[in-house]
Amino acid sequence: MEHAQFNHGLLNFLDSSPTPWHAVATIKARLDEAGFAELDEKDEWSLEKGQGYYVIRNGSSIVAFRTGKGEVVESGIRMVGAHTDSPCLKVKPNPELRRKGFFQVGVEVYGGVLLNPWFDRDLSLAGRVTVLDDAGTVKDVLVNFSKPVAFIPSLAIHLDREANSNRSINAQTDLPPVMMQVPDSDTTTFASLLERQIATEAGIGVRKVLGYELSFYDARGASFVGLRDEFIASARLDNLLSCYIGLQALLDTSADEPTLLVCNDHEEVGSVSAEGAQGPFLSALLDRWCGTEKSRVIARSMMISADNAHGIHPNYMDRHDENHGPLINQGPVIKVNHNQRYATNSRSAGVYRHISDELGLPYQTFVVRSDMGCGSTIGPLTAGNLGVTTLDIGVPQLGMHSIREMTGTEDGYTLYRVMQAFMQRPQIF
Repeated sequence: MEHAQFNHGLLNFLDSSPTPWHAVATIKARLDEAGFAELDEKDEWSLEKGQGYYVIRNGSSIVAFRTGKGEVVESGIRMVGAHTDSPCLKVKPNPELRRKGFFQVGVEVYGGVLLNPWFDRDLSLAGRVTVLDDAGTVKDVLVNFSKPVAFIPSLAIHLDREANSNRSINAQTDLPPVMMQVPDSDTTTFASLLERQIATEAGIGVRKVLGYELSFYDARGASFVGLRDEFIASARLDNLLSCYIGLQALLDTSADEPTLLVCNDHEEVGSVSAEGAQGPFLSALLDRWCGTEKSRVIARSMMISADNAHGIHPNYMDRHDENHGPLINQGPVIKVNHNQRYATNSRSAGVYRHISDELGLPYQTFVVRSDMGCGSTIGPLTAGNLGVTTLDIGVPQLGMHSIREMTGTEDGYTLYRVMQAFMQRPQIF
């Protein structure tokens, strides 16, 4: 895949994936097109050599893999991991708020959201809705309003003179978005709005909305930014960019070696769920693929945990260690933390550096300042659960956990090229 094609495909992937459920649906469509077969965890499996398969759990996590043409116990598995979720505002179960003719909805903060940028944005709404349809069947439906339907207006500076120097945000009272104006006699429910949207979008008659998992998102699509188009700005770059890189690498490799991509939900809230990285999803799949030889397979395998890194901010350069401030468009970032917030060790980092050197591609290293706390990824969780050698790496970005983030146009493609070479490598260790 060429550089321009890669980046245009990335923008399309970001725009079609406003929620983890939509991201998995987008990944599934790409895998189906490439000839991968879907497996159901409830069924018996009969895996064939040289074939591609995928498994979806909860609609928001997916594992896709190629079995390889040889014996998996002899070659190990080249694994890549990322996550499908991003910090956002999710709609509460009983959300209706009517104030002075405004119809608003209550929201819950999901993950470590940078809240200030959510104000004064055109917001849309998407997610999964569980309904009882006209046939009396309980089913899940994906919903995406796909246009601006809400707005969180800031309080004018005339009414808050300290807004620029001393403003705090109350997540309960300051964040409910405005969706429309209604008369005092209005009895509209949020569920009824969903029923109409489902009828319009999916053509399904709904007897009752039984539940939903919906989040607001920036209605503006992903775009190139900069006088030379050297940046990409979008919502959910953390971490759909890594999902896209891993998917593209998997699709563009041969079927010779065993390869695997796992995209987990719930990383932003700790990964403790049935489909999260701290849950049994990946381990259970490997049990069924590798059987009693699983421990031998793991000993020959390696995981690349891909999650975006903190690029150095030109206005806040003192927030980085002076020797470990990654620059945008200067290469992917190997993330190191000896307290195991990242799973990188000298061996896994060495493999990545060696492949990059062979390809003549750049890389950087990030270590958090010694007087600051360090974030984490699915890397240590996956390494701890499986016992697999793991590398934590990511594309440098700015505005992490904001409603709109920024990366460079070079780094994602560089990581894709190294990842593709990693997946096709006849021997890892």
